[in-house]
Amino acid sequence: MLRFFTENISFKLTNRRKIKHWISDVVGSENKIVGDINFIFCSDEYLLGINKKYLNHDYFTDVITFDFCKENKISGDIFISMDSVRANSVIYKQLFEKELYRVMIHGILHLCSYGDSTKSEIALMRSKENNYLKKMTI
Repeated sequence: MLRFFTENISFKLTNRRKIKHWISDVVGSENKIVGDINFIFCSDEYLLGINKKYLNHDYFTDVITFDFCKENKISGDIFISMDSVRANSVIYKQLFEKELYRVMIHGILHLCSYGDSTKSEIALMRSKENNYLKKMTI
């Protein structure tokens, strides 16, 4: 089940049904099953606190994914900083929604076992993101 929450910000995700369908299709394309996936939209400061507390990282980021997957069932918590998404949409000259969807699918791809630590992992992650973004019409 896909669920959407907010922490310390006011934000309403539009097109929830369409997003749920899209994410379910992506997960299926990766030969996985949707389990319990929570998207938590928050501020930079909130996500920084999580980054420090759970990952011992003292820097801002746009997304943190906590993986609770079991076998082929994809489950986890995906925290997304809306401040970073807004800033990145300006930096990369993208629509806000497109940047948000990129970050959301990035978290999903982490749950599907894709990494982004090496150049080759990053290239594969970007390729997957771009491929799946084409399947989501804004």
